[in-house]
Amino acid sequence: MTKEIVRQLDPIFKPGSIAVIGASNITSKWGYRKLSQPINSGFAGPIYPVNPYEKEILGLKVYPTVLDIPHEVDLAVITIPAREVPKVMRQCVQKGVKGAIIISGGFAETSNEGKALQDEVVGIARAGNIRFIGPNVIGVWSGTSELSLSTHQALTAGKISFISQSGTFGAHLASRAVEKGYGLSTFISIGNQADLNATDYMEYLGEDEDTKAIAIYLEGIEDGRRFFEVASEVIKKKPIVIHKAGHTAAGARAARSHTASLAGTEEIFDAMCKQVGIIQVADTYHIFDIAEALVEAPLPKGNRVAIIGTGGQGVVATDACTSLGLEVPEFDDETKAILKAYLPDHAPTPKNPLDWAGGVRTVMEEAEVVLKIAGLDYIDAIISRPPLTGFDKDSPEEQEVTGPQSANMIVEIPEKYGKPLIVMRPQSTGEAIQDIFREHHIPSFDSPEECARAMRALASYAETLQRLEED
Repeated sequence: MTKEIVRQLDPIFKPGSIAVIGASNITSKWGYRKLSQPINSGFAGPIYPVNPYEKEILGLKVYPTVLDIPHEVDLAVITIPAREVPKVMRQCVQKGVKGAIIISGGFAETSNEGKALQDEVVGIARAGNIRFIGPNVIGVWSGTSELSLSTHQALTAGKISFISQSGTFGAHLASRAVEKGYGLSTFISIGNQADLNATDYMEYLGEDEDTKAIAIYLEGIEDGRRFFEVASEVIKKKPIVIHKAGHTAAGARAARSHTASLAGTEEIFDAMCKQVGIIQVADTYHIFDIAEALVEAPLPKGNRVAIIGTGGQGVVATDACTSLGLEVPEFDDETKAILKAYLPDHAPTPKNPLDWAGGVRTVMEEAEVVLKIAGLDYIDAIISRPPLTGFDKDSPEEQEVTGPQSANMIVEIPEKYGKPLIVMRPQSTGEAIQDIFREHHIPSFDSPEECARAMRALASYAETLQRLEED
């Protein structure tokens, strides 16, 4: 099925041409948005507006029906009222359209009559060999095709693919990810999953070379066994991060009315995730933090973490790491003596975490300490603050040089030692130093807890791959 799902879904995510059925000149309508979005995102293929009452929209010639378009159409984007969708789907079948996205709502999420209408559309599409997303969706983003059908401003292309059972909320999360500097290979609003479902997208993305990690916002699964089987294969190639909503009775009721979804039993879902190796997150905003770390950082060989920074940061990070099952081993006596020489006299003996104790050091010495710790054979990973400028013996002019130099030393750790480095970014870090960490794909977060969660995800996926190799 793997090769077949790629053949079926490529016309949706990598289309050569698009028809927007229900295109409109009225800016508040979905038909206008779904026409303007691919134009603004830089989609290179032809875009054909379809509307029997218009001649031109956004400078493009309009066709009365999809059948009137004198060229091949790979993807139909449908924005018309639900009652008209069966007729239009028949026209798409007759035209030979290869895939569709049904933006329209008013189907199974609303009533039994809506469910019957949805079933009719599914029957028409399957008889005509058209796979479709939706209905009741906000659209998709494909970084490969520079195709936005979800947000007005194109997202940033990257290595994370995001499957969301919510449209507007999913687009909000995707936009927030971009604001934090994370790029998305694909974003899919999956809606009612009348035809294609979360498992299909996961299977497809498992074969996608541009996807290095899969993030999912999920409200329910109808075929748990197939989800388990597909996830068990995909996890061998790339990590899966999930936030599962609808885990309370009220939340399950909300999920049902939102996307006609069955939330399912949480205990069974949790057990499945543990067995497969899927990483669950409790907070939706953490999905991309975790996925970004999994994309950018090497996997640790174990779960032993060194923590470097300030006193409070070290205490909080140690608590967070330990509570998540990571080890924070004490440094050996020889290392303690070496590190102590870098610290002010009033500083405590560095046992792990290492506390700079507000001492005035040069940023180059800070980098030397981090590198010494990275070389320890009983340390598998490092959480550190970046070298701080403005608080050491160098003059401000000297720090403009030594700050970036020290950062460039530290960013060598993943490649030189094969160990993940995660940075907690304080506000006092110079912008030049932050740019260096971004350019070298070093994950950085705003709090010790975020750093610990990301490190736990790296260790968890490493453990999963090790278990699969042993099996």
